[in-house]
Amino acid sequence: MTPQAGRWISTFLNAQAAEQDAARNTRLAYGRDLTDFTDWLAAAASDLTRATRAEVENYLIACEARGLSKATRARRLSAIRQLYRFAHEEGWRADNPALKLSGPGRDKHLPGTLSVAEVEAILTAARDSGRAEDRVRNTCLVELLYATGLRVSELVGLPVAAVRGDPRMILVSGKGGKERMVPLSPPARAALRVWLAERDAAEAAAAATALAAGRKAPPGSRYLFPGRGAAGHLTRQHFFLLIKQLAAAGGIDPAKVTPHTLRHAFATHLLANGADLRVIQTLLGHADISTTEIYTHVLDERLRTLVLEHHPLARDG
Repeated sequence: MTPQAGRWISTFLNAQAAEQDAARNTRLAYGRDLTDFTDWLAAAASDLTRATRAEVENYLIACEARGLSKATRARRLSAIRQLYRFAHEEGWRADNPALKLSGPGRDKHLPGTLSVAEVEAILTAARDSGRAEDRVRNTCLVELLYATGLRVSELVGLPVAAVRGDPRMILVSGKGGKERMVPLSPPARAALRVWLAERDAAEAAAAATALAAGRKAPPGSRYLFPGRGAAGHLTRQHFFLLIKQLAAAGGIDPAKVTPHTLRHAFATHLLANGADLRVIQTLLGHADISTTEIYTHVLDERLRTLVLEHHPLARDG
């Protein structure tokens, strides 16, 4: 990547953070996409300053030939479009070579989910398997995730202040810093109380040990699930591996279980039991109802079953 291309991309991403309030993960994805695009242009003896519409189209064709999904190709085109719109507004280019390009669209597929029995098996594994000192935390993690449908980044980064005082609802900061209120189920509140007591006791013991040794007491973590890494909280990667381990311990194929699968289970089970789609949209933090509508396959199945069971002409004989 040339120094100029690097400046374009870094300035664009900084503007996304400052002006559009883009989430860190979105900016990281755009950065990777735009780096890949500039590397492809360099191999084609071109660069961001003089790329043509035909070259952008050829790049998208090359992405398809590499087997990239429609969703990934759509995101890459979106990143390129936004970069060139920004470049045009800043006066770096007189045109926008990606202005009228149509994207590949996104495949709408049914999200992977779990049955209620499978979720219960994972919860049982969280309570009964692994190290004794981790069981309370793991139980709280899974209970919270299934009770709220939080994104994994929202769950692991949850501030401890948000759950103090045994609340019935918690304030969650989602994508782009957008906040929403999410109710807590009685089992989730019970798991929280037990985990908070153990977490706070561990911090108090660490402080007492430090003071007894003549050292300064370590500051308490601001996160509900503290971690030793730079982020200060349990990482998404750690939780991803933990869910796989709990699935295996519960007799479920780990390949079908991720933190996002439990988020899908939350929405799917709510809808199957009569929850309104708009309510689920709010709970999940979806900006657009069309994102939530993918769960209507559950409602369709429930309606089909109702007709087959209760319509007189649908009965056998």
